[in-house]
Amino acid sequence: MFQGHGDDGYLFNQPLKADFSTNVWEGGSPAGLKDYVFSQWDKVHRYPEVLAESLTKKIAANYDFDEDNVLVTNGSTESIYLIAQAFKTSRSAIVIPAFAEYEDACRMHDHELSFLHWDEFKEGNLPKDGLLFICNPNNPTGAVITDLELYVKKYKELLFIVDEAFIEFTLSITSIIGLTQKYDNVVVMRSMTKAYAVPGLRLGYIIAHPALIQRFKALKLPWSVNVLALEAGHFIFEHSKNIQLPIRQMLQDKEGFMAALAGMPILIHPGHTHFFLAELTAGTAAELKLFLLEKFSLLIRDASNFRGLSPQFVRIATLSAVKNNLLINALSEWKRIV
Repeated sequence: MFQGHGDDGYLFNQPLKADFSTNVWEGGSPAGLKDYVFSQWDKVHRYPEVLAESLTKKIAANYDFDEDNVLVTNGSTESIYLIAQAFKTSRSAIVIPAFAEYEDACRMHDHELSFLHWDEFKEGNLPKDGLLFICNPNNPTGAVITDLELYVKKYKELLFIVDEAFIEFTLSITSIIGLTQKYDNVVVMRSMTKAYAVPGLRLGYIIAHPALIQRFKALKLPWSVNVLALEAGHFIFEHSKNIQLPIRQMLQDKEGFMAALAGMPILIHPGHTHFFLAELTAGTAAELKLFLLEKFSLLIRDASNFRGLSPQFVRIATLSAVKNNLLINALSEWKRIV
């Protein structure tokens, strides 16, 4: 799915006043990151490390793991496609609604696919073997699974592919990266771009048992992580203790934002992240998206292309109070015409 993601404002020939479609941290990149990365510009005159070895070492040391447990990637999307390729023609289940790249990557590599609704997963109705892709916290709903280890321990023949791209945006759960040291049926994908607001750099990593990492590494293209992304990764890990999202304030702001939307023609689905899913009670997501773009230069995420969701679903990220009010006022206008 090359089109249909959030943050697709570049497709529209107009400046945006606010982008509610992306779930990247709106506060911008960490202080000092831009200057540091630009100071490393001369390194682009040489090839980057073949497998981002120095950053691999730094990430492993951060978690007190062996380097064999880590694979640095060109964002979570490369991680997803590497995993799908490594298990070509396998049986895979995807917990839905979910990021479309899981399905696209599995179809590209001839997986036998099935789909498991979030509620079915929570009830324990899991496949006995194969692969299972789950995003926790979930995109687009913001829902969380708090007891994943129970499932990992019970379904030993099932390989859990856990996407933690939004783990920094919740207080309801913590990372399960530590489980990769106890179980060989857990793969954790992490993104380094959403919480640090540098999605254009493309940077992420996989944590898993060494045998799995070796399997993924055997398929990885050389130099897939460019030198500036690599340097950004070094900066982020070296300053990680000083780079903390104001998550409590973000979640508090979200509650106020949702409360202000209560009188609008939308049904808000509660979640545990700064973004949330909303279901229109009049009109479609595509119609609302176009209306907001043309009349107010605001962008929301049409969530109708998430498997399991209807054309009435949108995903909205919480931004600043000023920007949130722009959307509240625009939806008041939408309410009058639908």
